Amino acid sequence: MSLWEVQIGEFGVRKAKPVRQWRLRFSARKGISRFPRFPRARERLQRDKRRSLHGICVNTATLNRLRIRLLTETLKFFLISTISKMKGGGRSYASMSNKKSASLGVQLTEGEGNLPKLLLTSPAGSEAEIYLFGGCITSWRVLSRKDLLFLRPDTLFNKNKPISGGVPHCFPQFGPGPIQQHGFARNMDWTFVGSENTEGNPVVTLELKDAPYSRAMWDFSFHALFKVTLNDKSLSTELTVKNTDNKAFSFSTALHTYFRASASNASVKGLKGCKTLNKDPDPKNPVEGKEERDVVTYPGFVDCIYLDAPSELQLDNGLGDLISIKNTNWSDAVLWNPYLQMEACYKDFVCVENAKIGSVQLEPEQTWTAVQHLSIA
Repeated sequence: MSLWEVQIGEFGVRKAKPVRQWRLRFSARKGISRFPRFPRARERLQRDKRRSLHGICVNTATLNRLRIRLLTETLKFFLISTISKMKGGGRSYASMSNKKSASLGVQLTEGEGNLPKLLLTSPAGSEAEIYLFGGCITSWRVLSRKDLLFLRPDTLFNKNKPISGGVPHCFPQFGPGPIQQHGFARNMDWTFVGSENTEGNPVVTLELKDAPYSRAMWDFSFHALFKVTLNDKSLSTELTVKNTDNKAFSFSTALHTYFRASASNASVKGLKGCKTLNKDPDPKNPVEGKEERDVVTYPGFVDCIYLDAPSELQLDNGLGDLISIKNTNWSDAVLWNPYLQMEACYKDFVCVENAKIGSVQLEPEQTWTAVQHLSIA
């Protein structure tokens, strides 16, 4: 049986050369798994953000199938991308080449459930991941350290439900209301419309427009842009919503950020004096109050809205990280931990959410913009 060592490139199999049997025996004797199966090698290729990888060993039949499979995926990618661009939306792929994007510290790749995602890398090695489904930031690592965001263990990447964790969008409704919980933006495909480089740091922009799915529950035309900037020790987002309809509309919104934490040791500073709407014990009938504590903790179930919150909060995640949460035009804040409602994971995260609880009213052609800036000392 002939064996081939394959080199995978951007558009398929770039090179295949015969493998000598003594090399296989030598690798086995050393206990080195030098020739992993193709799926594992593909994952390694994506993780390392490289365009090629040596050391995939296949037989002749598999080599032929591999060539066909990669060619088919490449053609499918360009076909969907072209159709998406013609329609001005739909499935959300980049309009620029991966080679150009990579030079900007941005790579479009395949994530969990075969969903497209963006990988951002700063010059110092900090990383962020953004899934186009939901326009959801799912990972933020500073200087190759542990992830500062949290994904719930029940997260499914199948488009049947929103991505549970990271930084999900709540739009055009926060919480329960006339339409589905937290609105529809986290259930739709956002479109990757471009990337740039600012002082060496990657910047990407995603967009969301109204579609039959959104109009079925909220019959307005809109255009949302979500700009994400990754620096060595910070992650910034800018959300802009424009009314492209011929009639006014109103909305509420939030970034439902999940932070990795030790919930019993986590705390938030900066909320003293804020008016509160406490949803404990009855989320349907929040109790009005005023925050008197200098340091707010998560002793159990926590679901509290802080109106007219300050422009900066400090989160101690209880794991040794102090995270600054700054904002512009996010007028409110929400602290949440489900406690025993999510017994499998409540100890491992807390939510500190920048929000706009009161309705934003937009006339035709008017826009609203809010900025969030997360940084770590």
